[in-house]
Amino acid sequence: MDAAAFLAMGREVLSRQPFSRLLGAELVSFEPGHCELAVGLSDDLKQQDGFAHGGVVSYLADNALTYAGGSAMGVAVVTSEYKINYVRPAVGERLVARARASHVSRSQAVCQCEVYAIGAGSEKLCAIAQGTIVRIGESKRSASAARKEGGE
Repeated sequence: MDAAAFLAMGREVLSRQPFSRLLGAELVSFEPGHCELAVGLSDDLKQQDGFAHGGVVSYLADNALTYAGGSAMGVAVVTSEYKINYVRPAVGERLVARARASHVSRSQAVCQCEVYAIGAGSEKLCAIAQGTIVRIGESKRSASAARKEGGE
């Protein structure tokens, strides 16, 4: 699949995520193992002190990690876990999360992400995240149990 088709496929997946649509998320770039996801910072996405709500920053990191891991693995995935460090308040007009798969196996990908606040012609790092992205599917144990119960 060429780069334009891959990006179009990623954007189509994003368009099917109601929460991503609610936030106005945009898939800026996408290739196997890499993702750049952005959201404009409207007043509705800010907390009482005027910077991005931590949940918005966290959403960007989580979704970008999952895009990076899933595209590196080439299968349907979900986030198994992630950790985020907020390093400064996210103040600006736009947030951008840049994620990459650091290690990929058949069953999981460990990914890293940096979230930047963009405004006044500059980018400032506001959060760093790491997560484990896992393949969606039936485990061998649950498949075996289903066969024993007559499920297959």
